[in-house]
Amino acid sequence: MYFAALLARTEDGWEASDTELDDVETLSDLTDLAREASVDEDTVLVYIEQEDAWFGVVRVDGEEDPRIYISDASAAARSSYGEILLTDELLGREPGAEDEIAALEELVDLDGTEDGEPDDAQDSGDGRAGPTVTEPDLDDDPDAVPAGPLGDLGVLADLGLSEKDLLTLRTDALAEIADALGAAEVLEAVR
Repeated sequence: MYFAALLARTEDGWEASDTELDDVETLSDLTDLAREASVDEDTVLVYIEQEDAWFGVVRVDGEEDPRIYISDASAAARSSYGEILLTDELLGREPGAEDEIAALEELVDLDGTEDGEPDDAQDSGDGRAGPTVTEPDLDDDPDAVPAGPLGDLGVLADLGLSEKDLLTLRTDALAEIADALGAAEVLEAVR
C-alpha cells in the first residue's frame, strides 16, 4: 500500500494535501505536480511511502532541479513509484546507459559470442582451446541498485531535520518529518 502527500511552504506556514500518483510516470511528471502546488515558487516536498518497505522525499524549490532522498533504494527499485525516483543521475549512471546496455546485449548472445561466431569453443590449431565464457560478476552489474539510503541526505537539513535524523527514520517517517517542519497538524488533517 502506498501513501503520497504534498507539503507546500507558504507565507502562513505549510499546507498539506494527499495526492494521487496514478498519472505520474516520470520524475518530470512528479516535479510538475509539485510545482503546481507551489505558492510563489516556494519549497514543495513530495513524500511517497510504501508501507514498512521504503519512503522517498522529493524536494522542489522553484525551477531548480528536484532533490531526492530514498530510505531504501533496493526496496524502492521493486516498486513502480520507487522506479520513478531512481534516476540514472541518482544511481550514478550515464543517462541512457540502460538503453546502451540493452543494445549491446542484443549484439552478443547469452553464450558470449557475437552473431556469426561459432557457439562452441574450437581448437585454435595450436593446442589451445578457443574463447571461454565466464559468469558475470554481480558486483559489476550496471543495473544493480544499492541497498539502504540513497540520495541527498541534506534534503531537509535547512528545514529542521538533520542528515543523522533522516537516516534514523523508519516507521511513520512522514509524521516525524512533518513534526520537524512544524507541519504535523496540517498533515494530520489530510492523513
